[in-house]
Amino acid sequence: MSFFKKTLASFGIGSAKVDSVLQQEVLYPGQKVNITIHVYGGATVQEIDNIEMKLYCRYIKERPANQGNDDRSSNRMCRVPVNYALAHWSLPYAFTIKPGETRDFAVELDVPWNAPVTIGDSKVWLETGLNIALAKDPSDTDILTVRPDPLLDEIFTALEESGLRIRQVECEAVEGFELPFVQEFEFVPTMGPFHGRWRELEMVAHRSDEQLQMWFEIDRHRKGAKGMLASLLGVGKLQRQLTIPLTTAAKQAGKQVVEYLDKHT
Repeated sequence: MSFFKKTLASFGIGSAKVDSVLQQEVLYPGQKVNITIHVYGGATVQEIDNIEMKLYCRYIKERPANQGNDDRSSNRMCRVPVNYALAHWSLPYAFTIKPGETRDFAVELDVPWNAPVTIGDSKVWLETGLNIALAKDPSDTDILTVRPDPLLDEIFTALEESGLRIRQVECEAVEGFELPFVQEFEFVPTMGPFHGRWRELEMVAHRSDEQLQMWFEIDRHRKGAKGMLASLLGVGKLQRQLTIPLTTAAKQAGKQVVEYLDKHT
């Protein structure tokens, strides 16, 4: 193989390629996903040290708009997106791939329990990369669809049946929490028992090994404070908190949330 081709491969030109194919169209937190990884040989023989996979999401963080500038008089904040790795897998598949050769690997990975549900502005994606010594690592990106687990799905159904409609979903930065962000679900009452009682409901759900924790914040006065729940959660000022054991039947969990909101609002 010519020196020129080896040099090009070191810059990613004519290098090996990787493509990850998910066997499921929809992913669920806490469940497994089956993936087939295809590695295609490039223009030269290359040594693959291992295959790296990272599951990413994106959340919004506020920072001063004049950060890094000399103007310190402005208190204006701006919202910036931050990428966060929910999970990282290093697959110990060291091998040599020749030009024109294809290698396939079947893997089974666990979807993290608190992976954001991909509705609204929330996005989750998988990046697969080849670790190649002395060369630019080729990678593949796959946008994923994540749906709520059965317990949370039934809670959403119960809220919808009570006249609440999801208006916005976004991952917001938070401090003092297990993750650097929480996913906020913003509901508006369009009919039913909560219509006319308050303007909107913000909800955060977080699952541990034994329970589902939920936090709620009500906006009755049309303040429209974006990220209200995340900011209060970070300083521990929330009063409306409900814990549901994972042994609870899904239908019962939905009923419990509606009754809790009715009683505490």
